[in-house]
Amino acid sequence: MASIYALKGRFQALLRPLVRRLHALGATANQVTVAAALVSLAVAAAVGLGATTRPALFLLLPGWMFLRMAMNAIDGMLAREFGQQSRLGAYLNELADVIADSALYLALFAVPGLMTAPMIAFVVLAALTEYAGVLGPMIGAPRRYDGPMGKSDRAFAVGLLGVLLAAGWIGAATVNAALVLLSALCAWTVVRRVRAGLRHHAAQDAVAERQGDHP
Repeated sequence: MASIYALKGRFQALLRPLVRRLHALGATANQVTVAAALVSLAVAAAVGLGATTRPALFLLLPGWMFLRMAMNAIDGMLAREFGQQSRLGAYLNELADVIADSALYLALFAVPGLMTAPMIAFVVLAALTEYAGVLGPMIGAPRRYDGPMGKSDRAFAVGLLGVLLAAGWIGAATVNAALVLLSALCAWTVVRRVRAGLRHHAAQDAVAERQGDHP
């Protein structure tokens, strides 16, 4: 099933001149990763604490979600294309994403009347989608990015909710229903990533078995 992640290659091509400039200035992938996480926490705090009385602050969500996707692409490109890959970077990349995502999603609690259960379910299942993705290499499969509700898809969905909330076009009932739907899609994403990882592993085993039969 398609995901916005499929557009990553084109997005990276647009960002490449900026990435080269940042590298020339001495920026590192880990610095970009940490900066994105810190700004995410600040944006989440601003929305969570202020949007109840100033709904326009919900516009920070789509604005920052887009910029953060760019920063996520930039840190990966700095790491891969300029020899900055590291074990610490791998940890920071995964952990910072989950922490930042959770904080930004929880900022929706600024919506008066929002139910706790759908929000917590969405935050937990969103984290599980990333966990299911990073588990792939543990069984010999690649990192999984299958949809329908990967990181980019969730950013788009939450950003859209931010726009609608800022405009006053939706309220708690709509957001609650949206969170239930997004949670279900996250659960399906977990299943798809696990299945894809297992299929990849099984295919590798089959190839190894055939090679063993025909030296």
